[in-house]
Amino acid sequence: MTKNEQIRKAVIPVAGLGTRFLPATKATAKEMLPVVDKPAIQYVVEEAATAGLTDLLFVTGRDKTSLENHFDRAPALERTLTDKGSHEVVEELIALSHLADMHYVRQGNPNGLGHAVNMGRAHIGNVPFAVLLGDDLIDANTPVLPAMFDVQSRFGGSVLCLMEVDPSQTHMYGCAAVEETELPGVVRVTGLVEKPAPGTAPSNYAVIGRYVIAPEVFDILDTQAPGRGGEIQLTDALATLIDRPTEQGGGVHAVIFTGKRYDTGDKLSYLQSVVSLALDRADLGPDLRAWLIERLASDQ
Repeated sequence: MTKNEQIRKAVIPVAGLGTRFLPATKATAKEMLPVVDKPAIQYVVEEAATAGLTDLLFVTGRDKTSLENHFDRAPALERTLTDKGSHEVVEELIALSHLADMHYVRQGNPNGLGHAVNMGRAHIGNVPFAVLLGDDLIDANTPVLPAMFDVQSRFGGSVLCLMEVDPSQTHMYGCAAVEETELPGVVRVTGLVEKPAPGTAPSNYAVIGRYVIAPEVFDILDTQAPGRGGEIQLTDALATLIDRPTEQGGGVHAVIFTGKRYDTGDKLSYLQSVVSLALDRADLGPDLRAWLIERLASDQ
């Protein structure tokens, strides 16, 4: 059951400690840091829901209750806002709990992305599923999941999202060796390397945080030895699937993404994401742009 399935389930790993953002993340989940007026994870969930994913499994860890609370009802707050006449805000808050069916599992001992994904085995079952990483925000005007679902329906197996990066950055990502297919913007993956040493990457195509994965990956992850960093790497498991027959969940393709992606994984990228998304807002963009021009001019 790896082809022509309607994909409805997704795993969203959110167990990271967010150490790059300390002390801000000492008592707050990294995924709850605000990006303009929404926490980063809300952009990911909204993207999933828009793409038709209705069943989301969050792989969480200690001190992630704020994330769970965010997507739950808050009757006392809703009553207070209703009494004040803030009906539109109440409707917006209630809508959060209806974005999808949300489930949570704790990853007590984080041991890599592959380990996190494998935590979803019992929930996912034997159907293809999506994986969305919370550090990568995809602009709503340039979605990629629908194209990935179409590729999976056509070829079966698993589908990656690749983005061309500067050669100096390839060591920061999983990188893919690829060959063209008959479809524009779609390639067949012939090799995968997790964070290759500088100058050794098979291409400039980096794997970013959207995946559609055949369920056979779980059998691989169950017995897979630790890889780079001593962790269970999802990239290594997917590499194992590349040459398997389609009926065994094999074959890996990829969509080349050319839209807008915002990285919230480090401080500078996070700030750039906040500013970029705010500039695109009709209610904030003009005033913020004018202030930035004035601010930069005064610096010079």
